[in-house]
Amino acid sequence: MYIQNGIAYAGEQEVPVSISGVRPMPDHMLWLRFSTGEIKLFDFKSLLDAPAFQQLKDPDVFNGVYIDYGITVWQNGDIDIAPEYLYEHGIPLTEKETA
Repeated sequence: MYIQNGIAYAGEQEVPVSISGVRPMPDHMLWLRFSTGEIKLFDFKSLLDAPAFQQLKDPDVFNGVYIDYGITVWQNGDIDIAPEYLYEHGIPLTEKETA
């Protein structure tokens, strides 16, 4: 049980996942470290034709990725993507692959 804003809830409170590390990789891939400690790769190519992400086709723009309050962003925050989406669709890396 937990209490939020004066209301008691059954079960355990879920902590939202956030991004704690990001690196642009070749071929529109992102290396991501999550607040859970997990590390994943995310292939951004399938999203590049969406209107919101078309600017990221430019490698210079894509490589300008950074973290703002736990969210992966580009272009001074004009472009972002939810950490939950990256977590759900990312490819987990083994400990050996992250070394």
